[in-house]
Amino acid sequence: MIAEQFEFSTFENQKISKILEEYPFIKNDSDKHEMHSCEGDLTPIQKFYDGSKILITGSTGFVGKILLEKLLRSCPTVTKIYLLVRSKKGKSMEERIDEMFDDIIFQRMKLECPKFREKIVGVHGDLDLPELGLSIQDRRLLINEVSIIFHVAAIVHFDEKLKTTVVMNTRAVRDLLNMSREMPNLVCCMHTSTMYSNCPQTIIEEKVYPPAFDGHKLIRMIECVPEKILAEITPKLIESYPNTYTFTKQVAEDLVRREEENLPVAIFRPSIVVSTYKEPFPGWINNMYGPSGICTGTAVGLLRTLHCDANSRANLVPVDMCVNILIAAAWEVSSIHKKAIKEGIPYEIPVYNYESYSVNPITWNRFMAINKKQGHIYPSIKLIWYYSFGLYKSYPVYVFVTFILHTIPGYLTDLVLFCMGRKPRMVATYKKINKFCQVMSYFITREWKMESNRVQSLVKHMSDRDQKIFFCDLKKLDWVEYFDYYMLGVRIFLLKDPLDTLAAARTNAIRFYYLHQFVKIMSIFLILLFLYWLLLRFVSL
Repeated sequence: MIAEQFEFSTFENQKISKILEEYPFIKNDSDKHEMHSCEGDLTPIQKFYDGSKILITGSTGFVGKILLEKLLRSCPTVTKIYLLVRSKKGKSMEERIDEMFDDIIFQRMKLECPKFREKIVGVHGDLDLPELGLSIQDRRLLINEVSIIFHVAAIVHFDEKLKTTVVMNTRAVRDLLNMSREMPNLVCCMHTSTMYSNCPQTIIEEKVYPPAFDGHKLIRMIECVPEKILAEITPKLIESYPNTYTFTKQVAEDLVRREEENLPVAIFRPSIVVSTYKEPFPGWINNMYGPSGICTGTAVGLLRTLHCDANSRANLVPVDMCVNILIAAAWEVSSIHKKAIKEGIPYEIPVYNYESYSVNPITWNRFMAINKKQGHIYPSIKLIWYYSFGLYKSYPVYVFVTFILHTIPGYLTDLVLFCMGRKPRMVATYKKINKFCQVMSYFITREWKMESNRVQSLVKHMSDRDQKIFFCDLKKLDWVEYFDYYMLGVRIFLLKDPLDTLAAARTNAIRFYYLHQFVKIMSIFLILLFLYWLLLRFVSL
């Protein structure tokens, strides 16, 4: 929402060759890792995917793209990958897939796997529709062919209407499981949830918690009750949940538990997913959600204050590491399920919590401090004010500072724009920014104790080569190294600001620095002058 107002749209399909040629940080040291092997020398995880036919939902999304890229590049003997994609904005399913592969993140994969398109099969579907919107023929194709499912599609907007969110995040899960039961070759179905699906809990363990609401009843409700009534009852319905996203994801987890009927299904819960760490290159990001929206706002000088407990843990995980552990988990789930069947024991759904809170914590204060440093090193040419930002745990203090640093500058800027004959827009922009901050505040003013024992055990059981190829050990994540590229990624991929503008941007940033200091001095002077006037008035009385 910060980007939309100033036309800072996602960096997609633009100057790809130039970026790859001019900016060597994209070709990072992950090249030294073994990414794939010849057929006769596969690792245990690669052998699991050997000859497999995979279905991915959400392949056009943030996590889905990295998952698809990684599977194609590091599991070279995968036979087919079916992508469930809908037509959207006048573009057909085929056009959207073609456009997706023009994305910069697939450039390395194209070099290493030039015949990748032979493995890709687009399937027209729509998770907003009953039975996933599949035709009879396509449904039969998937049932007969698919052996592994990665369900990563979801609505992640926190302020979405309940009906829309239930349809995508809950009903689609039920319909996918119904189809999965008919798949004779299925060896694993990975359902992607979120660490915050159980946010009313103080301790989040690797288990399925009692449902916030009966999933089947919730689906029937949204199918029968008018939207106006649903809107009225939503606050009461979600109760202790901060938004419809976390609520519907929690209900979906219980549906997975109830509907699995001995299926090889598992639940994967990542925490806050941020830009890539290593693969296919550092710093890639394509959305403004969560911390990325915060960093984008601060990078251009728009966002100056945030309601946040600076000492609480940020619980961030890079998207490429998140995808790697998801791929590895599918390998383990298949083995666990086979063992349960062989021994005649009930299959208990594995839950994988992927979190940095307990493994490699970083506070919000450190997160912003490192990004501030990088923001000064790599300022954007689209800077509209000097990089100045503060975290405030006290809500009254936050409201006061927001009024001083957002509201007043917004009205003053709009006054100037009006006098220049231009359309005022800063007040409206800050209303959107403040709404974004309010949505985020629930998650950045609280802490949850989290456990990820199953994930840690999985990493230990991976072979040495698999640990290199599918790097996912958060204990080995170097936050300083990671954030060396994070703000660069925000600058290049979100602000669409290539590094050839860096010299001009630094000069511009110096001008804004002195202007910023001048405004501070003048503000202090005016405040002191006002206090002096009040004092004179008081003495004269």
